[in-house]
Amino acid sequence: MEVLTHKAANDGADEITYRQPPHNLEAEQALLGSILVNNEAAQKVQGFLEPEHFFEPVHGRIYEAVLKLVDKNQIADPVKLKPYFENDESLADVGGAQYLVRLAASAATIINAEDYGRTIYDLAMRRSLIQIGETMVNDAYDAPVDAEASEQISDAEKQLFDLAELGAAETGAQTFSKALKTAVENIENAYKDPDSLSGITTGLTKLNEKIGGLHKSDLLIMAGRPAMGKTALATNIAFNAAERYAQDRIAGVDMDRSKGAVVCFFSLEMSADQLAARILSDIANRFYDGPQPIQSHAMRQGKLNQQEFEAIARAAIALEDVPLFIDDTPALTIAGLRTRARRLKRQHNLGLLVVDYLQLLRGSNKPGGSENRVQEISEITRGLKGLAKELHIPVIALSQLSRGVEQRENKRPMLSDLRESGSIEQDADMVMFVFREEYYKEKDEPSLTDQEKHIAWQAEMQSLYGKAEVIIGKQRHGPVGTVQLAFEKEFTRFSDLAEDDHLPERFDE
Repeated sequence: MEVLTHKAANDGADEITYRQPPHNLEAEQALLGSILVNNEAAQKVQGFLEPEHFFEPVHGRIYEAVLKLVDKNQIADPVKLKPYFENDESLADVGGAQYLVRLAASAATIINAEDYGRTIYDLAMRRSLIQIGETMVNDAYDAPVDAEASEQISDAEKQLFDLAELGAAETGAQTFSKALKTAVENIENAYKDPDSLSGITTGLTKLNEKIGGLHKSDLLIMAGRPAMGKTALATNIAFNAAERYAQDRIAGVDMDRSKGAVVCFFSLEMSADQLAARILSDIANRFYDGPQPIQSHAMRQGKLNQQEFEAIARAAIALEDVPLFIDDTPALTIAGLRTRARRLKRQHNLGLLVVDYLQLLRGSNKPGGSENRVQEISEITRGLKGLAKELHIPVIALSQLSRGVEQRENKRPMLSDLRESGSIEQDADMVMFVFREEYYKEKDEPSLTDQEKHIAWQAEMQSLYGKAEVIIGKQRHGPVGTVQLAFEKEFTRFSDLAEDDHLPERFDE
């Protein structure tokens, strides 16, 4: 968009000049020419340069046509492109399809192709910055009465983030062929991956098989009643993903193909040191071979011997390089969470976000009655889903369940048990419930006077001991169902459940 400026001339008359957006048509022509002469030049720039980055629209269309031919392993030269542009009206003023020949004649060398591409890209970024700046100024002047300045700051921040990360002020619509190419690449990566995962690993084999890993741009709701272990499961998944990322980096794996992730855990309920202590107690037992495992409550109370303390110290050293960030800011707003997540994405390439828990986040509206609370939860879930799409990462949000579960004989949770379920269930790509029947059965212990009932209860407790269920209540990408896991409450650790045919043999005396 051209901007008019007025300046007074020496003779007193107003002279109108045009301030053109930054561009370099000669660089665009030289780059296109080099690509038409030698298609290998396209490989040097197609990783970062898009058709919309060209100032002259017809140059962008020529570049797009070239890329389509190159992707099909066909030669893209003036002769091959001529039929596509023979009747192009925008080329008529510059000589029609013969313009392609003149472009080839003005070719830069293939050595300079990337440099010219970077120049075109940089100028496109500057034009986008001007557009964002103009929008910010106009919106600030013409803001509605009920609009808050913080909302405009958030919008401007999102546009700047998109510009920095995606190379576009706004993504807009994309062609189906581009979306299809991305989908095929994701399928190919999953096919070639030894874990057969299309997303980030949870570290739990059966759960990975059921959901295919944690998918980018997905909002995953993990819900459960208190004491079911939802925070423990979310912590385990967060650590497993971060640990896999660290291992892949040490192994020299292409990090774009890593099934791990840089993780940020927003803990609105527990402090950062409490969460770290949970993980530490789990990992410390990898370094300890004593008669009894190190228990988390013993760590908190300091009831440790020298060998146990040394194991904890070794675990702490091993954990230093794991890319896991913890933010324990209380009463965080969804806008504040977005700002922090964007910063982590820019600075550390954030790959997975965990929020514990959803109902402790605050929306932008002032607190009020139950109706306002429902609207606030709706705003929060929409914000989390929007953040997952914006940062192109999976977001796990923990959620409470209503007390209605406790009133039923079968206490396995359902989608209708979600608090403010309308918005949470609607916005989520996946909903999983954490359920431990052992917890409820333990409360139903019959009196010792009725030995027959007590023996039956003991047998049931033994069959349920250390077992947990993850119930997939909704999944856009696959089937629903239940995954059986092992749960060790002493270490707040979920792991794969050993199958009966893999258990060691028992010898009765």
